[in-house]
Amino acid sequence: MVQVKPSPSRAKAVESEKITINLGHVDLGQIDLLVDERFYSNRTDFIRTAIRNQIERHNDVVRRAVEVRHLELGLRHYARDDLEAAKAAGQQLHIQVLGLAVIDPDVPPDLARDTIASIRVLGALQASSAVKAALAGRIL
Repeated sequence: MVQVKPSPSRAKAVESEKITINLGHVDLGQIDLLVDERFYSNRTDFIRTAIRNQIERHNDVVRRAVEVRHLELGLRHYARDDLEAAKAAGQQLHIQVLGLAVIDPDVPPDLARDTIASIRVLGALQASSAVKAALAGRIL
């Protein structure tokens, strides 16, 4: 079995993803009040703290789900060499990541198609648009 190892030094991964949410005026006002009272440095600080608290509150459920689903946690990097080794070994990868999966920009779409049987990322997937298009039917 070919082992694909994380390589944070090879991937310049974005450390966060921008999301947009809609809040009611009263909720937003209460957040602004807490910022004014210096409980939080800004709205973003409040929202990040609230999200982290909810994730921590459900930590046991997340941990069990990661184990049951066999998810890899954190940054998972797939280099061209990794996929070429899998192809040479006749292996198909079933990528399952909770966090960030990065497929190097120099990976050709044909190589990705030949070596990646399925890909499920709970978080973010960074890959060229050509690779994403080649894997479109395999991204769960």
